[in-house]
Amino acid sequence: MSLPPRLVTVTRRSELDELLARHGTLGAAGYFLRQRGRDLAEVRRRHEALAAALTAVGAAVPADWRRGHVDRDDLPRFLFGPEDVVLAVGQDGLVANVAKYLDGQPVIGVNPEPERNPGVLVQHAPTGVAALFRRPLPVEERAMVVAELDDGQRLHGLNEVYIGHPSHQSARYVLGRAEGARERQSSSGIVVGTGTGATGWCASIARSLPRAPALPAPTEPALCWFIREAWPSPATGTSLTEGRLAPGEWLELTSESERLVAFADGLEDDHLELGWGQRLRVRLAERSLRIVPRR
Repeated sequence: MSLPPRLVTVTRRSELDELLARHGTLGAAGYFLRQRGRDLAEVRRRHEALAAALTAVGAAVPADWRRGHVDRDDLPRFLFGPEDVVLAVGQDGLVANVAKYLDGQPVIGVNPEPERNPGVLVQHAPTGVAALFRRPLPVEERAMVVAELDDGQRLHGLNEVYIGHPSHQSARYVLGRAEGARERQSSSGIVVGTGTGATGWCASIARSLPRAPALPAPTEPALCWFIREAWPSPATGTSLTEGRLAPGEWLELTSESERLVAFADGLEDDHLELGWGQRLRVRLAERSLRIVPRR
């Protein structure tokens, strides 16, 4: 007899929770905010909206389903099962945070305040979740990016992967492409993005380039890549600075720095490290984010 699905709710601590952890009391937290021209009432409102959203989605879960919960900070240590349905309650970044730890599980993004803070990945209002469980969940496939070290370690991202110096100073490396082109470079890093991430960091870089490649659409199986501030010198070139990667294509970076890092979706603490001579290959991932869209 098969087990019923498990609904895993993913959240992150509210700003009010973080302020109380740091300052201890509401009074101290309010004083801290006033010194910065902010209002405690606004922070409390967002905290209460998150709590109300969690109550609403909790009541919507079918009675026979199992339940789980994980905080964003604990995602690297949480074991998702193949039968799980993931409910990310928060802002768009929370969906990106959880996507890298999944392998085909559907994700429902719930926005606690859809009227005030519209989202792209958190498409559902808390009151609309109950209707989703009355029929098979529709899913939309979103491409992901994977970075693989030559020792077998790998890192997935939904928006983008950054490779460079930990402090974004100059990184030295040899860049190679699948068709054989190679170039020794010095830059402030490489950004390889998906269509989901193409409205963020990649779009910002593309706007500053005269010949930027077309950015992929969210569901398109393609990646875009950019070299940040490539530095020309007698030993380093700038001819390979941007492009797209289709299925089967890749970028390979061979480190010529003592320490480089690769991290995904802004989570710098969860990263890969490259020593001198190590190789890192970046390409389209086999897995994708299976997000439940709003119909």
